[in-house]
Amino acid sequence: MKNWLTSLALGTSVVLLLLWQFPAFSQAVANLPPPTFDEPAGTASSEKAVLSGGCFWGVQGVFQHVKGVTRALSGYSGGSEANAQYEIVSTGTTGHAESVEITFDPKQITYGQLLQIYFAVAHDPTELNEQGPDYGTQYRSAIFPQNDQQRSIAERYIAQLDHAKAFPHPIVTKVEHFRGFYPAENYHQDFLALNPSYPYIVINDLPKVRDLQRLFPDRYMDKPVLVASALPAK
Repeated sequence: MKNWLTSLALGTSVVLLLLWQFPAFSQAVANLPPPTFDEPAGTASSEKAVLSGGCFWGVQGVFQHVKGVTRALSGYSGGSEANAQYEIVSTGTTGHAESVEITFDPKQITYGQLLQIYFAVAHDPTELNEQGPDYGTQYRSAIFPQNDQQRSIAERYIAQLDHAKAFPHPIVTKVEHFRGFYPAENYHQDFLALNPSYPYIVINDLPKVRDLQRLFPDRYMDKPVLVASALPAK
């Protein structure tokens, strides 16, 4: 995913080369319906969602701009704590998916409304074990519910979208068992916000933030919620 980019210069010629090799990805599904089944608004003071949809840089970057989100943290879910490290997860052998733990205020935004953004702009839910230029099970589309209610909302929403043929291809997103969430290394946190001119971000992730602003103007906030400064060293 990102390793091969680190050796490249950030000049205009490199950006043009990357644009030719990997066309800009923009899932952006206009008029994606909200869930018909959702949690009641404002039933708790704070709630968490764990979502996976390719490189966590872009998923984190999107949800950091969503009103009602108080923190979006990049990390790993689906595997054990012992090998939740980027170099090992990148081999695709640990069972982890690059994930984002989203802490949100359900009085401002519900779990189902977060899923609507997740499916509409944060990633392509019809891509099996890949997103844009990234390949491997660590980039799979997966939802890790924190409780039975979240599981039911996610499963019913996927069925609703499939029934409505909201996408040109079947949704491959899996609702998986939550085994834990492990924060990624500090250098991965707030990557989009801190590196807006990085070629990978320019090509793959900034279009998602623009789509969020365009399709969900009432839920978009211009200033992102940053987290890196509050994290312990890793």
